[in-house]
Amino acid sequence: MPHTPLPEEPRADLDERSLQDLVQDHELHAVLEWLESKPPHVIADELARMDAPAAGMAFRLLDKDRALTVFEELEPVDQQQILQGLRDRAFLELVEAMDPDDRARMLREAPAKVAKRVLAGLSSHQRRMTAALLGYPEGSAGRYMTPEVVALGQDLTVGQALGVVLAEGNEAETVYTLPVVDHTRRLTGIVELRELVLNPPETLVSSLVVTEPAYAYATDSAEQAARLMRETNDLNLPVVDSERRLVGLLTIDDAVEVIEAADTEDVARQSGSAPWAGHYMAASVWQLARYRALWLSLLLVAATLTVSVTQAFEGTLEQVASLAVFIPMLIGAGGNAGAQAATACVRALAVGEVRGSDLLKVIWRECRVGLVLGGLLAVLGVIVGTLFVGADVAVVVGITLVLICGWAATIGGTMPLLAKRLRIDPAVVSAPMVTTLVDATGLIIYFATAKAVLGV
Repeated sequence: MPHTPLPEEPRADLDERSLQDLVQDHELHAVLEWLESKPPHVIADELARMDAPAAGMAFRLLDKDRALTVFEELEPVDQQQILQGLRDRAFLELVEAMDPDDRARMLREAPAKVAKRVLAGLSSHQRRMTAALLGYPEGSAGRYMTPEVVALGQDLTVGQALGVVLAEGNEAETVYTLPVVDHTRRLTGIVELRELVLNPPETLVSSLVVTEPAYAYATDSAEQAARLMRETNDLNLPVVDSERRLVGLLTIDDAVEVIEAADTEDVARQSGSAPWAGHYMAASVWQLARYRALWLSLLLVAATLTVSVTQAFEGTLEQVASLAVFIPMLIGAGGNAGAQAATACVRALAVGEVRGSDLLKVIWRECRVGLVLGGLLAVLGVIVGTLFVGADVAVVVGITLVLICGWAATIGGTMPLLAKRLRIDPAVVSAPMVTTLVDATGLIIYFATAKAVLGV
């Protein structure tokens, strides 16, 4: 008589181990238990940390509905990794069930062969919607919007409008915001679902419509559209074509992803690194090094300016050797002041608090901030200088701190705005580049001040 194994007890240490470890140890029961006990976003994050074979194996253990939810939580680059391990039928079923905007975003980063294969396997309706989204410019609102929208006619009553929502709502990604259009599908306003639910059926929709809603053109920057949603506190933003005909909605979840991606890119560039796609923990050492190497090389070349300046003032250093003691402190203070100004300005540009036309105002503002900071640091610098090398050099240090901080803050606040005018990403010319520039020019200020004060 065959022995029937007893069901295994839940693992007490399951939460202490990662999904990657469970898969690598071939503990199938523990993997299933882990997947069943975690919400989709946690599973997606864990899959993004794993290598392709392990992630594919774990993903195939999810049931169909849960797999789709988890898949849509992943970044496009991580979705590609999962799809590599699926068979053709499972591959096409998964992609067919995705929302059109999520599908288009995934295909945007897929190899041409994969994209062609996906489009060929879709139903004609899904293929048309996906191809339409892919036709919009890279980074535009049209690439991120959902075309599956419930639109209401402006002459409907509340009862009729709710009937439309019931009939078409299952096919739409969201029904909380309902665009109102005329007979040519031109956007005339929006109405919230709660307004329909809370008003009598005979009420005209036109009496509830917000007639001047915020909206974006499909060719507008997705980041600008997402930040507009943040300013207006909208859950969904209508997207229209050049003739203001409704083509879709930018939903809040996609807007959050757009802003997160933009901020991630800015942070990478501000730290002197190229932005990368995918999960940090899944990237190899060589990948991370490759993204950082180019910028570090450029900054190293730029730093030779500091060496050149030091050589040019070698005679001054020979006469007053104690000047060399304060070089690290001075260029460090100037670099930090410039980096602070650059970071503040990049952030203000990103959220729309500063525009390119504010250049002169920013210069004047940051110059004064830098001089105030320099004055505060100068007091400390004079005290420290007097204790270590005497009053003469201490005065040079104090004056230099005021000048360097004023100059560094001015440069730091100006460069991002100039970059914006030249259509260069402001984050590219931020903290590391500003620090390198201020190091060299700060030494010139230091030695020039020493010559003027000490007469060397």
